[in-house]
Amino acid sequence: MGILREDVVVISPAEKAGDPTVISVNCPDKTGLGCDLCRIVLHFGLSIARGDFSTDGKWCYIVLWVDGKTNTRWDLLEKRLLEVCPSYFSTSGIDYYRPVNQQPKQLDVYLLKFWCSCVRKGLLHDITLVLFDLELTIKRVKVSTTPDGKVMDLFFITDTRELLHTKERQGETILHFKTALGDILESCEIESAGEEITACSQGTSFLPSAITEDMFSLELPARHPGGLLASDPISVTVDNSLSPSHTLIQILCQDHKGLIYDSMRTLKDYNIQVSYGRFFANRRGGCELDLFIVQADGKKIIDRNKQNVLCSRLRMELFRPLRVAVVSRGPDTELLVANPVELSGRGRPLVFHDITLALKNFNIQIFSVEIGRHMICDREWEVYRILLDEGDSHHVSRNMIEEGVRKLLMGWE
Repeated sequence: MGILREDVVVISPAEKAGDPTVISVNCPDKTGLGCDLCRIVLHFGLSIARGDFSTDGKWCYIVLWVDGKTNTRWDLLEKRLLEVCPSYFSTSGIDYYRPVNQQPKQLDVYLLKFWCSCVRKGLLHDITLVLFDLELTIKRVKVSTTPDGKVMDLFFITDTRELLHTKERQGETILHFKTALGDILESCEIESAGEEITACSQGTSFLPSAITEDMFSLELPARHPGGLLASDPISVTVDNSLSPSHTLIQILCQDHKGLIYDSMRTLKDYNIQVSYGRFFANRRGGCELDLFIVQADGKKIIDRNKQNVLCSRLRMELFRPLRVAVVSRGPDTELLVANPVELSGRGRPLVFHDITLALKNFNIQIFSVEIGRHMICDREWEVYRILLDEGDSHHVSRNMIEEGVRKLLMGWE
C-alpha cells in the first residue's frame, strides 16, 4: 500500500504576515531528490529560510520553510514538486543509489518569433514574465535591433505543460503577448523548431580566451568580484567522528539566493546521497548547513583526497555560483553571465529573468542577446551574452552594471 497523493507534498500557508510557508515532502528517496526539489522552489522565486532532510535510504521526509510572494501559484508549485518525486504507490524494486545524472526527458522545442515596432525599456524583462506565467522555458534567445529601430526576437522555448503543439495553447500564448506588449507588437508566430532552424540560431560558437581564463577559473580568487576578500567566512569541513555510517559536511557561509540548490546540485553531480540535512539562515545574512552524506555505494567518505576535492568544489560553488563580467566587444559593451549546468543537463532557473530585471532597473536597453552552452574547464556552462545599447550604457559604469547584476542574481537586493 502506498500513501495518498495529497500526502506526498503538503503546502501549509503562513499563519500570519511575515511567517514562512511550510512545504513538506514525504515520498520514496532517490539520489539528488533534494536538488530537484530546491531547483523547483528557486524556479518559483521563493527563498528557503530553513530546511530539514531525513531518509532511511528508502523513504525520505523533507520540510522546507520558504518565504513566499503574494502572487505565488501554490497549486502549480505542488504539481511541479510532485512530478520529481519517485512513485509514491510502491517502494519495492527501486534502486535508490542508481546514477541520477542521466538526461531528463527532452521536451519539444518551439520557435517563438515576433516583431516589435520600436524598442522599449524593459521589453525583454516583460517578455520573460509572460513566458514564466505561461510555464514556457527559454532554451535560447536571439534578439536583433534593425537600423530603423524595430526589434526581431527569436525565443527557442519548451512547454512544461507539453501543449504548445495545439492551436489552443498557441492562441493563449499569443494573446498574453498582445496584452503585455500592446500596440508595439506587430506580429507573433509560433512554430516547431527543427534542427536546421535551431542550428542557424546558435550565434557565436566561441568565447575569447581571455574571458574563459578569467571567468571560469576553478580557483578561489584573492578578492571577491564584488570587492570582498576571499578570506570572508566560507567554511566547509568534514567530520567522520559523529556517525559510524555517515560523513558530516558542515557549511558556514553568507546566505544567497539558491544556496541550498547550489549545495545539493554539487552533491548530486558527485552522486552523493544526503541521509540527513539541516539548513538555517539567520537574519544577519549568515547560514549554517549540516549534511550527513554517503557515497553511491552507501559508505562514508574516508579517502582524504575525495574529501578535499568535495570541500574545494563546494567552496567554489558557494563562493561563485554564477560568473558575471562586463567586457568590451569591439567598440561596444557586453554583459556576460555564466551559469553552471548540472550533469543532468539542467541549468539554474530564472537567470535571464534576473539579468533583464537588473538592466531594466538601470534603465539600460538591450541591443542583442545570445544564449549558448559551452564546454569550458571540463564543465558545461550556459553562457548569456548581452550586447548593451551603446548610448544607454554610458550613464552607468561597467562596475556598477556588473555589481548590480551580480547582487540581483545572488538575492542581495
